[in-house]
Amino acid sequence: MATPNAITAALSPAERAAYGRAARTRAPRSSHGRFDAERERPDPIEVIERQSVTRLPDLVPIRYGRMLESPFRFYRGAAAIMASDLGPLPNTGLTVQLCGDAHLLNFRLLASPERHLVFDINDFDETLPGPFEWDVKRLAASFAIAGRANGFSVEVQNGAVRTCVQAYRERMREFAAMRTLDIWYAQDDADQLRELLASSMSKEARRRTAEATARARTRTHLQAFERLSRVTAEGLRIAADPPLITRLQDLLADPSEEQRELETILDEYARTLSSERRHLLRRYRLVDLARKVVGVGSVGTRCWILLLLGRDGTDPLLLQAKEAQESVLAAHLDSERYDNQGRRVVAGQRLIQTTSDIFLGWTHVTGFDGQSRDFYVRQLRDWKGIARPDTMDPSLLRLFAHVCGACLARAHARSGDPVAIAAYLGGSDRFDRALTEFAQAYADRNERDFEALGAATRSGRIHALREPGR
Repeated sequence: MATPNAITAALSPAERAAYGRAARTRAPRSSHGRFDAERERPDPIEVIERQSVTRLPDLVPIRYGRMLESPFRFYRGAAAIMASDLGPLPNTGLTVQLCGDAHLLNFRLLASPERHLVFDINDFDETLPGPFEWDVKRLAASFAIAGRANGFSVEVQNGAVRTCVQAYRERMREFAAMRTLDIWYAQDDADQLRELLASSMSKEARRRTAEATARARTRTHLQAFERLSRVTAEGLRIAADPPLITRLQDLLADPSEEQRELETILDEYARTLSSERRHLLRRYRLVDLARKVVGVGSVGTRCWILLLLGRDGTDPLLLQAKEAQESVLAAHLDSERYDNQGRRVVAGQRLIQTTSDIFLGWTHVTGFDGQSRDFYVRQLRDWKGIARPDTMDPSLLRLFAHVCGACLARAHARSGDPVAIAAYLGGSDRFDRALTEFAQAYADRNERDFEALGAATRSGRIHALREPGR
């Protein structure tokens, strides 16, 4: 598959639009609504089990346990299953840098380097160039599944999905008329976004949105530092909470290996930063490292917290080094192969996000088992505001769907050809209606896959661990 923009870069706007409309012959807009939930497909449990082979065996049951909490949690961990479902379908060939896992909880409030609060995509573990509609389909289905989890009617679920897809389509048409640099500089500033949407929000929605924005500004690295650290005889160290947080020294047979591992991770990573950011990083010293369990789909991959201190014990920096494996999309796309999967994640993030973390980089580490693995590194927490779809009423879910759809269009316009995509989508709601049908069909399929995971647990095929308090 061609890289984003490679095909249409030399064409005029009229030619780019014609190219987009021609894609309707490969994949008519109405065809996106057809998804045969009963067709022959890989066993979803086998797909999940293949991922588990490369993960930490003692953490895999936690992943299964989290996926068994609800169909929506299952969906969050089932990006590989959906990739295998989308792969055989006709696609537009209109390539963008895909998020790869564009469900609604991967859209959130984030801090820009200029200390503005922006709304953007947050997770790029599966990022890869591919047909734009794959991201839109994953996002659309997530709203149908979230609506079902809240007990909303099919009409309410469909309303959220249509709003999401319509917002994507209409904003893409706006980008199609913009200058290239204006598209690149566009961002969704949280305060401006709230003001623009205020007229369509109820008083309760305005109150809750303002609270979420204020709460995001309190979710700083200092708050994470207070929660995750403790004072020991050695000084400030990461507070252990096994198996969710396990200090490196507790995982080593030979504690003398600790310093070497710490230095290797940090030194290799620092080389991927720009010179001024390497200079900033040198102001800190590394004092501790721990393994952390994160998310749902990522559970079992290796993820480390790095605690660094600057001037003194009140000047911390918390970094997260997360293992990057091959994207679940790679088996279904003819795309560029990276020599480092962490670099793939970082490159995709920098292309899609308007403002990325200043400490975003990658590294390659040989573990205690002699296996080499790729990692990407970023700050653990910096003004992150996370949506709570389970607390949303129908109007708030629909509003969030609008914001997510528009945000995804902005990400795709940066990496793909907005003129061609907008021309393909057109001015009617044909694509919106098709994806509403798809979202319901896929939500049905997701529920059956969720039930299959439960049956596999009951039969003893897999072992799931339910965490206390979850």
